[in-house]
Amino acid sequence: MAFDATGFAQEFGAQVRAVRKYEKITQMELAWMVGLSDKTIRDIERGLPGPSIGAVLKVAQELGIELTIANPLT
Repeated sequence: MAFDATGFAQEFGAQVRAVRKYEKITQMELAWMVGLSDKTIRDIERGLPGPSIGAVLKVAQELGIELTIANPLT
């Protein structure tokens, strides 16, 4: 099964937005917390595939979002 980058980006973005709003954190505050621009946070939340994997990992770690990697060989 091929990796669906667009689907992942959209699902991750929706999760980021939901957790951020639940925690009552603004996009600007989250950007400051992880050392990214607020534009990058907006792009992540909109599900755009442009932000780097490093940006995604920083945001996931800060918000406590678990990412799982499946081994396609098993």
